[in-house]
Amino acid sequence: MDFYKKWFWPLLLPSILLFGFVILFPFVVGVLNSFLAWRGTYYFDPETGIRATNLFASFIGFDNYANAFTDERFIRALVYTVQYTLVAVVVVNLVGLGLALLVTRARRGAGLFRTVFFLPNMLGGLALGFIWQFIFQIVFTDILFSPEGLMHIPFLRYMTQDSTKALFALVILNAWQYSGYMMIIYIAGLNNISRDYYEAASIDGATPLRTFRSITVPMLMPSFTVVFFLTLSNSFKLLDQNIALTDGEFNTRLLAMQILRTVKDTAPPDYGKAQAQAVIFFILVASITLTQVYVTKKRELEL
Repeated sequence: MDFYKKWFWPLLLPSILLFGFVILFPFVVGVLNSFLAWRGTYYFDPETGIRATNLFASFIGFDNYANAFTDERFIRALVYTVQYTLVAVVVVNLVGLGLALLVTRARRGAGLFRTVFFLPNMLGGLALGFIWQFIFQIVFTDILFSPEGLMHIPFLRYMTQDSTKALFALVILNAWQYSGYMMIIYIAGLNNISRDYYEAASIDGATPLRTFRSITVPMLMPSFTVVFFLTLSNSFKLLDQNIALTDGEFNTRLLAMQILRTVKDTAPPDYGKAQAQAVIFFILVASITLTQVYVTKKRELEL
C-alpha cells in the first residue's frame, strides 16, 4: 500500500500536465477569445478600427454571442443538428440493440458476426463519407432506384442534394458506422442478465414481448446510459462525415461544420464569433448529455 501511495502522484502527474496543456489551457483561452474581437492572427480594436494594442482594447463582451444567435446560418445548423440527432439516436440504438439480440442468440459464427458488424467503426469519418457518397450518388441514384433500376424509389435518389434526404443519408451512414460499436456494449449488458429471470418468466407463461419489456429493457439500463451518452455526443459532434458526404451544400451544415466554416463566411475571418459558437456548442452538448446521464442513472437506481 505504501508503494502505491508513494508512486501515485509521480505517475499521475504526466497525465495531468498533458490534460492541462492539450485540453484545459486551450479551452480556457478559447472561452476568453469568445469575448474579444479576434481575427486569428491579431486582435481588433472596434473603436479605432485598427489592430488592438492590448487584449483589453479588443474586449467586446457578449457581442460575439449575440451575433451568433442572430446568424441565420448558425440557427439553421443548430435546428438541423437537433433534427439529425433525434433521428440518429433512435436509429443507431434500435439497430445496435437488434444486432446484439441476434448475435447473442446465434449458435454458430457469433464471433464472426460481431467482427463484421464492428468493422465499419474502424473506418475514418472522411473515408466513410466518400464511400457512402459514391453509394448514394451512383449506386442508389443510377443503378438501384432509377426508373430502369431494380425498383423506382424517388426518395432514395439524389440523397445528398436535398436537406431532408441528406439528413436521412447521414443517419444511414452513422447507423452503419456506429451500430456495431453500440452492439458490443449491448452484448455486454445482455450477458450480465441472469438466465434465471428468463426461466422464471418462461415458467409463468410470459410472452417474448413481455419478457423483453419487463426483464431485458430494465436490466439493460446501465448499457442504455452509456449508449445514449455516446450516440448523443457523437451525433452533435459529427463533422468529417458531413464534409465528405455533402460539404454543407443544400443547407446541410451541422453545428460542427458551421463553426468550422464561420471563419470563411466572414471577411476578415471572425475567429471570435466562431469561438463563441464553439462555446455555445459545448454548453449545449454538455447540458444535454449530462441531463441524459442523470435521467438514465436515476432510472437505474429506481429499478
